[in-house]
Amino acid sequence: MDASVRSVSAHTGRPTSSGLTGLRVALVHDWLTGMRGGEKCLEVLCRAFPDATLHTLIHRRGALSPAIEGMRIRTSPLQRVPGVLRHYRKLLPLMPLSARSWKVGEVDLVVSLSHCVAKAVRPPRGVPHVCYCFTPMRYAWQGREAYLEGWSDRPIRRALAGAMLNRMRTWDRASAAGVSHFVAISETVRERIGLYYQRESQVICPPVDTDFYAPGVEPRENFYLCVSALVPYKRIEQAILACTRSGRELVVIGEGTERTRLEKIAGPGVRFLGWQPDDVIRDHYRRCRALLFPGEEDFGIVPIEALACGAPVLALGLGGVAETVDDAVGRTYDTPTAEALLAAIDGWESAGRPHDPALARRRAEALALPVFRDRLLGHLGEIVNGQHPAHVPPAPHVPFASRGQKNVR
Repeated sequence: MDASVRSVSAHTGRPTSSGLTGLRVALVHDWLTGMRGGEKCLEVLCRAFPDATLHTLIHRRGALSPAIEGMRIRTSPLQRVPGVLRHYRKLLPLMPLSARSWKVGEVDLVVSLSHCVAKAVRPPRGVPHVCYCFTPMRYAWQGREAYLEGWSDRPIRRALAGAMLNRMRTWDRASAAGVSHFVAISETVRERIGLYYQRESQVICPPVDTDFYAPGVEPRENFYLCVSALVPYKRIEQAILACTRSGRELVVIGEGTERTRLEKIAGPGVRFLGWQPDDVIRDHYRRCRALLFPGEEDFGIVPIEALACGAPVLALGLGGVAETVDDAVGRTYDTPTAEALLAAIDGWESAGRPHDPALARRRAEALALPVFRDRLLGHLGEIVNGQHPAHVPPAPHVPFASRGQKNVR
């Protein structure tokens, strides 16, 4: 494709989707069960390539945006398993085999959005396969021990689960060889791709809708806020304990398997609202004293939404959040405990709650939806036009740190 036909975005100066016009594209996503951060990234590609076929393991019909639901969606054999939409995470050992059912046909470009098995799709020979990687398979790598903790009182099952995860780790590394180009959602994930797959990657952060998430006119109130799925690795328990012990008000928006247990340990100042629509979440971002974010995330969309609304963010300074939150827009702390979070809250309040809402807003705007769209589609256009040759290391891989190659930023 002639690069001269590409138009240039006013946001970034990079080529827009016009450089990809006429391409036959296959999109691949792990599963389609609701609109979360990953699906918002997928939505951009669905709008750019409405004629593409979208491959996934399972699809909860009606749970996605119209742009995604309007695609030609092809599911795997897992879709026919009774009760799969409730229990699909328990079918992890079957997912690699199910991914082999994806047949992309004659296409010019394959784009997978993966945190589990989507990157295992097999492109036709010579066709670029770009993986937008949310993280290498969490269960097999950095989340392995957390996954096994659930079997700590059942040593035999724990041993079997550990053996299964070891096989998944081997498979996950091997399937990375089918990717010609990796794109990471954060520097944190870029480092994991290098460590686990011995591959280089471009960093393009996920988008935030800064037109919707914007400051309001409401005054800041006294309550702290958590917006999260209520699952163990999010560590919402630490925010609840910190606020309960200090008598502070906390509003928790979200649902999950941990809710019943968390309600039992919460003091009278903690309110659980369950899942709420986006406009309710935005209203709380605009009114809260600060967002509390005790989890370690691959990137962290929620803190950016809060910053877009001018809210301070008090966050664990690990993972992707450390790339966007610092003491200029709230406070970070280093140890994932309720005591460390409480000390951070006390210190921030004692210092007069320092926060620069204008800077917070600028940081969010740097990740706005048009910026993401232009960067991602521009990068895809450059790959299709041969400006980013693939560098897939031969097996066996040598350790990433010793390869002596510069990482692509």
